Amino acid sequence: MNLFTDIRAGVLAALTEMQAEGTLPEGLDFANVTVEPPRDAAHGDMATNAAMVLAKPAKMKPRDIAEALAGKLAADPRVASAEVAGPGFLNLRLAPTLWQDVVRAVLTTGTGFGRSSMGQGRRVNVEYVSANPTGPLHVGHTRGAVFGDALASLLDFAGYDVTREYYINDGGAQVDVLARSVYLRYLEAHGQQVAFEDGTYPGDYLIAVGEALKDKVGDAFVDKGEQFWLAEVRDFATDAMMDLIRADLASLGVKMDRFFSEKSLYGTGRIEAAIADLDAKGLIYRGTLEPPKGKVPEDWEPREQTLFRSTAHGDDVDRPIKKSDGSWTYFAPDIAYHYDKVNRGYDALIDVFGADHGGYVKRMKAAVSALSDGKTPLDIKLTQLVRLFKNGEPFKMSKRAGTFVTLSDVVEQVGPDVTRFVMLTRKNDAPLDFDFDKVLEQSRENPVFYVQYAHARVCSVLRKAAEAGVPVDDANLAQADLSGMTDPAELKLARALAEWPRLVEIAARTNEPHRISFALYDIAADLHALWNKGNDDPSLRFLQEGDSAATQAKIALVRACAVVISTGLGILGVSPVEEMR
Repeated sequence: MNLFTDIRAGVLAALTEMQAEGTLPEGLDFANVTVEPPRDAAHGDMATNAAMVLAKPAKMKPRDIAEALAGKLAADPRVASAEVAGPGFLNLRLAPTLWQDVVRAVLTTGTGFGRSSMGQGRRVNVEYVSANPTGPLHVGHTRGAVFGDALASLLDFAGYDVTREYYINDGGAQVDVLARSVYLRYLEAHGQQVAFEDGTYPGDYLIAVGEALKDKVGDAFVDKGEQFWLAEVRDFATDAMMDLIRADLASLGVKMDRFFSEKSLYGTGRIEAAIADLDAKGLIYRGTLEPPKGKVPEDWEPREQTLFRSTAHGDDVDRPIKKSDGSWTYFAPDIAYHYDKVNRGYDALIDVFGADHGGYVKRMKAAVSALSDGKTPLDIKLTQLVRLFKNGEPFKMSKRAGTFVTLSDVVEQVGPDVTRFVMLTRKNDAPLDFDFDKVLEQSRENPVFYVQYAHARVCSVLRKAAEAGVPVDDANLAQADLSGMTDPAELKLARALAEWPRLVEIAARTNEPHRISFALYDIAADLHALWNKGNDDPSLRFLQEGDSAATQAKIALVRACAVVISTGLGILGVSPVEEMR
C-alpha cells in the first residue's frame, strides 16, 4: 500500500475526466504532477502541484485548474476536503479511515510494508569498498562499506536485482610493496632484524602473515633475491589480506556476492579487448595533452601518448591509457573491468568511491558511456571523510595498523549496529563526525539510541499487554477498532507510517540510503511524542486498564510503528532491540 501513489492516481483520473469534459485540453503530459506532504502540516495531509505544472501547457490560470480539480476530488470518498491555496496549489485532507487502513496494512503486510516493485527486476551492480589488499580496512573504508551495503539492500527492497561486488586492486605496484613488507616479517620470523623502508608497511597485522609464510616455505626464501620469491609471496600475501578483509567485512555484517580481481585482466587479452572496442568507435588516438591546469610541474614536458577521447562522453579532458614505455596506465584496467560489467548485462552500475577519487568520476562515467553506447548508466557515489573523536579529542592512532584506525577498532568499541547506523546519519558526500562517547549516549541527541529505544518501548508495551491477557499478535491487532484514533499525535504517527513507502522509493531513486535513517528518526520522534503525551492524558496511554479492545486499538498503532522501524533497520543492516540495557 502506497497511499501517496493511490491518491496521485485519483488526481490523474480526475484530470483525465476534466479533459473528457473539455475543462482541460487534450494532449497534456501528467508526468510532473506530484502528490506530496505539504510544506506546512497545518495545511493538510497531502498537496498536489497539478494546477501549477499544467497551467502553461493548458494556457489556463493555475487557480482555475485547481478549483475545477478540487471540485472533482470532493467526490472522492477518500478526500475529506480539497482547498486551493496561493496561486494554485491544492491541499488535501484525507478521510480518517485512510489512516486506519495504513495501520492495518502495516500489521497485515509486516516487514514487506513499503516494499516496492519500482525496480521491476532490473539488474544493478553495486561495487563498494574495493580497498587495496595491503592491510586491514580503515575507518574510511568502513563508511564506504556501510553505505554500499545499505544501498544494495535498499535497492533490493525497491525491487531491483542487486549484485554486491568488490574489485580487488591486486594488479598494481602496491601489491609488490605488500610482498616486500611480508618478506621482512618473514625474515623477522627467522630471527633477523629488519627495517621498514622505501614505503613498506610496518603494521603489526603482517607479523602473523610472515610467520605463516615461514610455516609454508621454511627457510627457502631467506637471503634470496626478489626474483626467487616476489611472485609467490605476492600471491600469498594478497590471499592473506583478502582473508583479513573478508573477516573485517563479516564483523560489520557485509557479505559480497562477487570478488573481481584486477590481476585477472592482465595477460588475458581483456584489457586489449576493451580498448579495441573503444578504438572501433573512433575513441582511441595518438595525441599530446595540454599541460595540467594550475602550477605546471618542473618535469612536465609535452609527449605523444595513446589517449581515450573521453571528452566525447562528457569528460573535461582526454585521458591517457598507455604510458610512454608502452605499459597500461592505471585507468586502462579500470576501463576493462567496467567493460566486463557492461557485458554481463547489468541495467545500471553504481560505484562507491572514497573522497580522494573525486577527480576520477567524469573519466569513469565517460568510459562506461562509451563502452555501453550510452545504454548503461553509471552513478558514482563519493563517501566523504570520517573524523573520529574520543573523550573530546581527535582519535587517530591504531597500534595494530601502524598509522590509522581500523574497521575492527571501531566495531570492537561500539559494535556493528551502532557503527552502521551512525555511518548513515549523514549524506554520503558530507563529512561525518564519529564520537565514540556520544554514539553510546542514551539521549535524543544520539539517533541510534533514539530509534532503538522507540522499538524497545513498543516491545515493552506488548509484553505488558500480553501479561494482562490482551491478544497482541499482529492478526488480532489488525482487526482492532481504530475509529477512536483521532488525537493529532496519533494521526501524526499514522501519517509518518503512510509516508514510509514513498520515502523508500525516493531513497532508492536517488541512491541515498541515509534517507532511511532520517525517516526512522522522525517516526521514533513521533512515537516518543505520543508516549509523552500519554503521561499527561490517560486516554492516550497504550494500556487502557480493564479495556482490552481499547488497549488493542492503541497498541495496533505503535506496533505498526515498530514494524516499520524494524523494516528500516533491516535495510540499514541494523538489528532492532527489544529492550534497552
